Amino acid sequence: MSDAQRTRYIVRHVAQVGRAIQEGMPVIGYLYWSLIDNFEWAHGFGPRFGLIGVDYATQARRIRGSARRFADICRSNRLILRDSE
Repeated sequence: MSDAQRTRYIVRHVAQVGRAIQEGMPVIGYLYWSLIDNFEWAHGFGPRFGLIGVDYATQARRIRGSARRFADICRSNRLILRDSE
C-alpha cells in the first residue's frame, strides 16, 4: 500500500465515523491497524501498512505522512478534506 493510499483510507474511514456520529451512533473511538509495519501470518513482512515504516534490517523507524495526517485529525478533532484525498 502506498502512503497516498493509506492516507485516503484513513480519511475515508474517519469521514464515515463522523457520519455515523452525526446520525446518532454512539461511537467512542477509531483504531487504525497498525502503528508500525509488522509480520502478517498469511503474508510475512511484505505488507507495509503501518503508520510508521520499519527497516527490518536496522529496525529504524520512519514516520509516514499518513501518520502525520492522522495525528492532525486527532489533535484538531476535525476532518478537513484536502484535494488529494
